[in-house]
Amino acid sequence: MSADVRSLIALCEQFAIERPVEAVAPLGRGLINETYRVETGGGCSVLQRLNDRVFPAPERILTNLARLAEHPEPPESFGLRVPALIPSRTGAPFVRDASGAVWRLMEFIPDTCTLPRLQETSQAREVGRILGRFHRWISALPSADFAVTLPGYHDTSGHLKRLMALSDARRAAPEMGPIFDFIEARLDLAEALDRAVQSGRIVPRLTHGDPKLDNILFDRDGRRALALIDLDTLQPGLIQHDLGDCLRSCCNVLGEAETDPAKVRFDLVLAAAILTGYAEVTRGWLSDGDIDSLFDGIRVMPFELGLRFLTDHLQGDRYFKVDRPGRNLIKAQIQFALVADIERREPEIRAAIQAVFG
Repeated sequence: MSADVRSLIALCEQFAIERPVEAVAPLGRGLINETYRVETGGGCSVLQRLNDRVFPAPERILTNLARLAEHPEPPESFGLRVPALIPSRTGAPFVRDASGAVWRLMEFIPDTCTLPRLQETSQAREVGRILGRFHRWISALPSADFAVTLPGYHDTSGHLKRLMALSDARRAAPEMGPIFDFIEARLDLAEALDRAVQSGRIVPRLTHGDPKLDNILFDRDGRRALALIDLDTLQPGLIQHDLGDCLRSCCNVLGEAETDPAKVRFDLVLAAAILTGYAEVTRGWLSDGDIDSLFDGIRVMPFELGLRFLTDHLQGDRYFKVDRPGRNLIKAQIQFALVADIERREPEIRAAIQAVFG
């Protein structure tokens, strides 16, 4: 047994789980935290080291999860699962290792899987339903009771300003000119949702923050969405960001691994199915202002992520893990191509929104 595995087992045994720990192995494809599957005689759980380079105060995440666990109704009453936090043997919501890093242990939800992409409209409708159920469930809790775990997370204007502050970027390589031209033609987009908040048309609510396809667990057959996981970004935010990010993740036909921006397409059929499922379980919950702002959320999320990928590329890949140099630049180009296709399909997307929300 390696020293690394022994240290992970020692960490696990500080939590309130059955001893001994039989196995610890890497789990998932996450870009931010270190994640491991833990096996004991009593079952499985998920161990994570929270990335303090990304989350300036990782303790806030655990405080939010503990507050969520105080919800007066279990998530199962809304038809969904969320992984429960497993406390340490002293009752604390996390454990620190010798370097001071924060580790948490979460419930492992068995007999589930993630989908690399949606294959059927029935799966897309399930995605909409599970996100809608989650939003309705957490709406019973005052958003003011929850800490901001990632300041400026969906501050699109702030992300734009940080990118534009890299004044030499346009001259760094020939391909940067057209990218910056594309961004500068959409400066107004960065403030679209901010203006809606300022005018009172939409209001902040408690949100998941990262409801991409990777964070939705389906049953083993891939037919029914059962759970939302990765609640690190649970914090006050906008429903438009959550729905927009969900559609960005699910409706990019060729997926996140595509490397040719010319092939990028926004799948209207999947988008309509997700919106339909969401509307089914949130009927009458969203205001007219919320519904009117949904297209801006769908358009702004790939734009914002493109800004973040490009900034990280220009700063040396500090935030997002990459498998090779230049990967964040390609990811930025893919997101901007998705923005362009969404814009081309604006009348159809708006018609789909109107059709399902009436």
